[in-house]
Amino acid sequence: MAKLSNDIAEKGLSVLKDKNNGKLIAHLNSCVHCGLCADSCIYYRSMPEAKFIPAKKVDLVSSIYRRYCTFSGRVFPGLVGARDLDEETIDEMVDLLFGACTMCGRCTVHCSIGVDISYLVRTGRTMLSNMGLVPKTLQSTIDSAITTGNNMAISDEEFVETLEWLGEDLQMEVDDDTAHIPLNQVGKDMLYTLNPREPKFFPLSISAMAKVFYAAGERWTLSTKMYDVTNYAYYSGNIGEAGVIAQRLYDEMEKLGAKKCILAECGHGSRAFRWEGPNYIRKPYPFEVLTSIELMADYIRTDKIKLDPGKNPDRVTLHDPCNLVRSGGILQEQRYILKKACLDFVEMNPHGNDNFCCGGGGGQLAMSEYNERRINIAKLKADQIIATGAKVVVTPCHNCVDQLTQINVTFKLGIQIKTVAEVVADAIVLNENENTSK
Repeated sequence: MAKLSNDIAEKGLSVLKDKNNGKLIAHLNSCVHCGLCADSCIYYRSMPEAKFIPAKKVDLVSSIYRRYCTFSGRVFPGLVGARDLDEETIDEMVDLLFGACTMCGRCTVHCSIGVDISYLVRTGRTMLSNMGLVPKTLQSTIDSAITTGNNMAISDEEFVETLEWLGEDLQMEVDDDTAHIPLNQVGKDMLYTLNPREPKFFPLSISAMAKVFYAAGERWTLSTKMYDVTNYAYYSGNIGEAGVIAQRLYDEMEKLGAKKCILAECGHGSRAFRWEGPNYIRKPYPFEVLTSIELMADYIRTDKIKLDPGKNPDRVTLHDPCNLVRSGGILQEQRYILKKACLDFVEMNPHGNDNFCCGGGGGQLAMSEYNERRINIAKLKADQIIATGAKVVVTPCHNCVDQLTQINVTFKLGIQIKTVAEVVADAIVLNENENTSK
């Protein structure tokens, strides 16, 4: 890279010099270098080099902090392991913080003293973002969302056309000419969001959720202006850009007067809007935010929809998205759903809060520069799937769907990949004349 100017370096260092950020200061100074995080990391387990140990990534950020924000680091940098923020350090930061971490949080769960390692990795990413050093492929995804309203740069015309034919398919599926996919309707109970990969590549996911809404008799709508549940600026660490994206969905909720915002099956999107969003835009939401997983579980519990598990007879296993489960607390709902919707549900080992990341998170799917590493770490997930004997892998996240699809092809697993909504839609009983095995 070109020589780093003092002005650019200062933009990165300003993140560490915020004396009001007590959480950052505490976690930067807490790692005891015990090494217990090493076995937690899918990168280190797959490629056992010291540089991939999560504590090494923490030390990379904290060494810069010591150099510029502590007396000993300024006076005796060599004695305290303080590093200059120079070209060599920055190259290492980009490679390890962007290219060797999915921010899955598994290391944080296993940390002996509770250092929030993924938070410190994201802090390092924020430094790099401030200096304009986000990998170009990841930044281009964010730029598309900022300039077009969705990260796939789908035009309004293309989006509406896709939904129109999906609406026609829904009518045939449920044998009801009044069934439809509502757009831009004011005053509905729910505004539903989508991952833009759905209208672009996975339209059956939209059909599935539309069928669920139909069966539940829900009052809902989609927006053609702002439907993107994703927020890749969460991955880049750019708080300003993350705020722009979150504010747009907030504004659309207010414009349409919806009571609830229902987040599609997207791990980081759910975290970015539901939990991080109020901090991005610096105000609370005056509406309720729920994931579609929680909503479908409630539909089943309250008998708003009826399911026949016999319609899903093959063995099914579940991949837990890191941001939805470890970081979002949505753990039991998807299991409740699958036990109601499938005849043969089995768990991976490990699973739940201890689940291995699939390797697609942290923006890895958007960063083609690191494809080889991403496939290397995917072997852990392939082995997990094989051990279950499942024919269907269900995951409530489209990033995970993409990664699992590539795992399926690369390791020749011969499985189906489905979202939770697709499994539920397959099991729905629309009239009492249908035989059920409940």
